[in-house]
Amino acid sequence: MSIPTLAPYELPVLPVDNRVGWRPDPRRAALLVHDMQAYFLNKFDTAQAPVPQLIANTRRLRDVCDAAGVPVFYTAQPVNQPAGDRALLNDFWGPGLTQPQHHAEQPVIEPLAPRPQDTVLVKWRYSAFQRSDLREQLRARGRDQLIVCGIYAHIGCMATALEAFMQDVQPFLVLDAVADFSLAEHRMAVDYVSRRCGVSLTLAQVAESLARTDGGQPA
Repeated sequence: MSIPTLAPYELPVLPVDNRVGWRPDPRRAALLVHDMQAYFLNKFDTAQAPVPQLIANTRRLRDVCDAAGVPVFYTAQPVNQPAGDRALLNDFWGPGLTQPQHHAEQPVIEPLAPRPQDTVLVKWRYSAFQRSDLREQLRARGRDQLIVCGIYAHIGCMATALEAFMQDVQPFLVLDAVADFSLAEHRMAVDYVSRRCGVSLTLAQVAESLARTDGGQPA
């Protein structure tokens, strides 16, 4: 079993009833660009929604974070994943990009390629915190908020947001800078984060908060 071919859908901009009023603070936040590798994007028709808007919004979000002095992290699965490392992922998703025909799809796509100042984490499980030093790096930089964008919303993005919450890091899911297997699963991820572990915001809301100088709190 592998990731299926994914049908097009338009990115939602949903009214979200967030349970808490957290907002990203440029002095506290870090950005995580989650798994924006060609292998995962190519499960869609990349010429159709949601891919072009996802890429444009993620790039815009990164620009906003750069302007606010927010550090940028990436996750990317490696091509070398021995069976003992990939483990249960094989049962759900097969060998994935470890197959030689997919090796060229491993890098993060060129419009979002990591820069020298960015930090790239090797991705082993759904959550970016698993088998990485993400928590330690956030702590070392004095960051206790994590803005999450990328794919797929209801798998790695949501799992990372949930674990951030459990690590005492406030997570923010950027609802129009993530994409998913379907609109229904996209909405589920947005709703779960907003109700159980963090805050789901639009790119515009994140940009507004990061531009503020009073801790990012809404007026």
